[in-house]
Amino acid sequence: MASLNGFNANEVDPNVAFEPLSPGEYLAVVVASEMKPTKNGAGEYLQLELEVIDGPHKGRKVWDRLMLKHSNSQTVAIAKGTLSALCRAVGVLVPRDSSELHNLPVVVKVACKKRDDTGEVGNVVKGYGKKGASAAAPARAAAPVGPGSTPPWKRT
Repeated sequence: MASLNGFNANEVDPNVAFEPLSPGEYLAVVVASEMKPTKNGAGEYLQLELEVIDGPHKGRKVWDRLMLKHSNSQTVAIAKGTLSALCRAVGVLVPRDSSELHNLPVVVKVACKKRDDTGEVGNVVKGYGKKGASAAAPARAAAPVGPGSTPPWKRT
């Protein structure tokens, strides 16, 4: 049991559940970053917490995970390309620590994706761009898809 020191819910407005941000571009800053181990312990990813700093969604947050250590070299290459896009967008080309990327305005391209584990729709970061520019060009590498080719998500 924990003491709530006389907390009175009548004096505090309740929080409401947030829906995912609509797909689009948002001006944001990285407010936190941390290297974390993968679930199986065989790799590490850089988790970035970004906060929208302008517009009607000011204060909302999105997260990005960059798999910088992984047994799949293509996964690492994609993560490094994304990190490069972020670094270029904020003007820090050779960061020694992820904290050097904090609190610098960046345009974040956000999309929605259905989670495999829960079926809930959440946000994913699809790219980064300089403030005042578009992040429309995806920062993540994509395999070419054309007539007669199999999309990457359907390959076995």
